[in-house]
Amino acid sequence: MRLGPYTLSAPLALAPMAGVTDRPFRMLCRRLGAGIAASEMVTSDVRLWDTPKSRRRMDHAGEPEPRVVQIAGGDAEAMVEAARRNADAGAQIIDINMGCPAKKVCNKAAGSALLRDEALVAAILEAVVRAVEVPVTLKMRTGWDPSRRNGVAVARIAESAGIAALAVHGRTRADHYEGQAEYRTIREIKQAVGIPVFANGDIDCGVKARAVLAQTGADGLMIGRAAQGRPWIFRQLQHFLTRESELAPPALDEVRDIMLAHFEQLYAFYGEHAGVRVARKHFGWYRDAAFGDAAVPAHQQTEPGVASERDRDVLFRRVRVAESATEQVRLVSEWFEAARQCAGVARDAGMVTDESEWRASA
Repeated sequence: MRLGPYTLSAPLALAPMAGVTDRPFRMLCRRLGAGIAASEMVTSDVRLWDTPKSRRRMDHAGEPEPRVVQIAGGDAEAMVEAARRNADAGAQIIDINMGCPAKKVCNKAAGSALLRDEALVAAILEAVVRAVEVPVTLKMRTGWDPSRRNGVAVARIAESAGIAALAVHGRTRADHYEGQAEYRTIREIKQAVGIPVFANGDIDCGVKARAVLAQTGADGLMIGRAAQGRPWIFRQLQHFLTRESELAPPALDEVRDIMLAHFEQLYAFYGEHAGVRVARKHFGWYRDAAFGDAAVPAHQQTEPGVASERDRDVLFRRVRVAESATEQVRLVSEWFEAARQCAGVARDAGMVTDESEWRASA
């Protein structure tokens, strides 16, 4: 799949998510199969850039091409300035946010609030495309609410303005992240324009990925919340899309190694104090996504020296309050060993019959 001058290694994009898609997570997802990964949303108000948070969001050191910066705002001149500065700083694709449903963003007439003003959409897109030499893409929703689902009209405006590609979340702003994504509007958008379209919303497995592509005719898929705690989802989706078979989830040892390597990158990127705290939420996502909450009943845990579910849960809570990187890494390793032992007890007791089931029981 091509996007401007770039050929993507896979038609799979990591969705920009505030507080999640920092440089360590983007690089991890790229390594595990994402063809492209955009930064966390950066405000177009350059007066607010001189903060540690903004500087980190614009830090793309060492990232593979193409490097994507997402900007958000409701003023064409400010968006132009933000786009130019990011392109001058090394951004190879500028992505414009018209999809964020957060109240603090929409109250500033930015994000998905822009979908209510098609004239302003056109003004912003045309100005930014003219201002930079790099490709400009657009992340959008299907409309403001179900009664104003104008995604097709906005997509046509975007194509006319010179936008290189679209990513469309199958919900309106009013939906936030509730209910199920709808893909009919994405299909209508794809039929209305000739530029690449990424379908986004509720794609969490190979079967769903194939179904969404078939239903929408989209050129690629954008993955957001399903990648939290599951950065390997990209290689699983790519395997299914190319071979029509499910790729087994990573073994416990690989999950541990992926997580610990991720944490080391977080410590280096944020510094130890902040990195440990950012790692806490990721550990919760890894635990929830990779293992679920299935319990091993206490009466099955009779083998001397084997960790109980209580031991595992105590370790989980201790990881979440660890103050140092050394302590956090040690506790994570201990938690994995406890998880392995719980899974072994469940398997030996006949509660599960294959590896995928006993991994879930951990």
